[in-house]
Amino acid sequence: MTLRLTPETQRFVDEQLKAGAFPSVEAVVEAALEQMRESAELEDATIAAINEGDAQADRGECVDYETARAMFLGPRPRTGTGRGHQ
Repeated sequence: MTLRLTPETQRFVDEQLKAGAFPSVEAVVEAALEQMRESAELEDATIAAINEGDAQADRGECVDYETARAMFLGPRPRTGTGRGHQ
């Protein structure tokens, strides 16, 4: 397979090889493709999680922000008496 890269991309590949980050041009391409695969899988997983959260909300299986925050971080500290800060 022959690839034609833009000058900018070729410079980047050359820099990666010179820095010793990759042993060959093929390794640079393989790493880039693997990162693309992982990114696509992450996007699919994110979409699935959003859809599940939406379905849970539709079923009433959710709590408001303050309740969720308290569950994870504890209640917010009180910041005064409501008469201003001194």
